[in-house]
Amino acid sequence: MEQDYTIRTMTGAEVEEAVGWAAAEGWNPGASDAGCFTSVDPEGFIGGFIDGRMIASISVINYDAGFSFLGFYIVHPDFRGKGYGFTLWKAGMAHAGERIVGLDGVVAEQENYKRSGFDFAYRNIRFGGVPKALVVEDMAFLKPLTVPSDELLAYDRKLFPAPRERFLEAWISAPGHTGFAAMREGVLVGYAVVRPCRAGAKIGPLFADDPAVARQLAKAAIDTAGDGEVFLDTPEPNGEAVALARALGLEPVFETARMYRGAAPGVDLERVYGVTTFELG
Repeated sequence: MEQDYTIRTMTGAEVEEAVGWAAAEGWNPGASDAGCFTSVDPEGFIGGFIDGRMIASISVINYDAGFSFLGFYIVHPDFRGKGYGFTLWKAGMAHAGERIVGLDGVVAEQENYKRSGFDFAYRNIRFGGVPKALVVEDMAFLKPLTVPSDELLAYDRKLFPAPRERFLEAWISAPGHTGFAAMREGVLVGYAVVRPCRAGAKIGPLFADDPAVARQLAKAAIDTAGDGEVFLDTPEPNGEAVALARALGLEPVFETARMYRGAAPGVDLERVYGVTTFELG
């Protein structure tokens, strides 16, 4: 390893560069992801540099005093196998401190993550393709999703391991993002956000109390996305989520291993039909 390897917090432009690296790896990030991601914990985006050039990236985003999520762990191909990534990994984990840390890692790296103290929880499967027309029953009333209300934040908190008001404010209002809330008898029973990506569009999150609500939210998101490919990241333990993706005519295109350092958070996966993002959980 070269002696002038330095590690520091990324600038906004460097976060955009890391998002570009993720695109090159085939992760298909959203068009406005960088700004949304840094809304939570800007100091959690950490880069490794040689002579001022960023050659490695990691994000370890601290949501609160108890939970972090790790992503963007990428080393430039020219510098792999030389120890730069592991040095940066240690800096990222130091940023997390004693928090529980989650990640969505490529399956081939599971054993490496296990050696760093992470335990496998379940698989997330990315389904993608041009969706079929979806017929839904009118079982919920959809309305536009605007600023996060107390009701939305309380609903989201049951389905994500930490409070994330700042993230949701950025996520819902980002350019190109469109959200829908599903109401039944005046009570929130699900919500979804769809956003443009480097290729096609992604739906995430897609949270719903039951399959009927999930189908209606998915239809609204797909209708908004227009023609072209749509991607939905489903937790494999939720069989109804996988069934919805297949009903849409989507096919598996990628998968990750959801892993945690520390006790896996108690999240109701039966209501998680689409993961928000593999980078931030």
